[in-house]
Amino acid sequence: MAHAPIAPARSSRLIHLLFVVQLVSMGAMEMSGPFWPIHLRALSTSGWQFGFAGVAIYVGPMLGIVLTSTFWGRVGDRFGHKLMMVRALLGLALTQLALAFAQDVWTILVLRLLQGACAGYIAPAQAYGVSIESPARHVRLFAYLQVSTNVGSLFGAVAGGLILDHASFYWINIGAAVACAICAGTVALILPSVRPVAKAVPSVSDTMLEPGALWRKPPIAGLLCVTGLLLLSRMITQTPFSLYVRSVFGVSNWLVGLSYGLQAFGFVVSATLWARYFERKQLDDALRSITHVAMACAILTAVAGLTRSIAVFIAIHFAWGVLLGATTPVLMALISKAAGSQRQGYILGIGQSTAQFASITGIALGGWLTQVVGLRYTYFYVAACYALAMVAVLAMRSERVTTARPQEEHG
Repeated sequence: MAHAPIAPARSSRLIHLLFVVQLVSMGAMEMSGPFWPIHLRALSTSGWQFGFAGVAIYVGPMLGIVLTSTFWGRVGDRFGHKLMMVRALLGLALTQLALAFAQDVWTILVLRLLQGACAGYIAPAQAYGVSIESPARHVRLFAYLQVSTNVGSLFGAVAGGLILDHASFYWINIGAAVACAICAGTVALILPSVRPVAKAVPSVSDTMLEPGALWRKPPIAGLLCVTGLLLLSRMITQTPFSLYVRSVFGVSNWLVGLSYGLQAFGFVVSATLWARYFERKQLDDALRSITHVAMACAILTAVAGLTRSIAVFIAIHFAWGVLLGATTPVLMALISKAAGSQRQGYILGIGQSTAQFASITGIALGGWLTQVVGLRYTYFYVAACYALAMVAVLAMRSERVTTARPQEEHG
């Protein structure tokens, strides 16, 4: 039996519920995020084990998502994205519960890899939102859900710190498991099931775009490339950030945390405004604006590398966060629009894999450059990567003009 269309008023309420569920579940995961090194140091038997585990504890879930999100996206396209959301949340709850009792470093690392492979909540949540929201508001949808992740990260880290101040790390994982289980129950009981879009009789162009080849076709391939480069640029500072701020500016930890947190706050403040700006733009106009955003990010991060004023550095991080609101959510909405209605789970899974792979690469590159070259030039590397992303957008725009010209001549 087909599901009736969801009325706009009800759709809006469901989107708000998605926001809350994503905020709580992502916040639950971030409760442990900043404090894994403290826990691993107590469990490690050697310095090299702690050094390896300190990186693997963050890379493991990302790698798990890279390996499985496309598969889960295809399953969601076939059986419904609500089911995939429930599966992901239960996967988070069960792995967090297991992590609460794990007392061996290698067991913890395996569980974190398994957590990424079983979870991957964000892509099905985005696909579900696309299926119930008006196409004209998809950019705003992606920005709204990204804001929920950032707000959840901020509050989750604070909550985890409060728990660790008054109890053990065990209770952080137990609390996260309970929160994710409640979220799974909420999704299962409240959100309506939405039947996957029925496949129409394929046209000649559709048969040329088999699901496995869809991501390689323009403009999706170019958009995925730009998304990856922008995320890689952002993540280069992840590993050396605190070391850089303390060594260059010689400030206390609360100022380190303030400069770090203001980037996320800038994103939260700007993402919805950027979404409204982009939602009426066609692809070519959107790419032109993204070129300007990448150039502005390159200039800001170059200035961050030059300044020796902590006040200027903090202001730059806030402004950088404001600009980031015009990157990933906008690009994911453009990718979603280019894919068509029948393959949302698959293509958003590809997008999630791209994002995680780019993040892993950025973290690894930042750590390697810190070890080989040192901290001094960290932000110049970031600026160079943003310049490369700007070149990629310009190349994509040039290719679209070149492709369109013969079509106009024969039209």
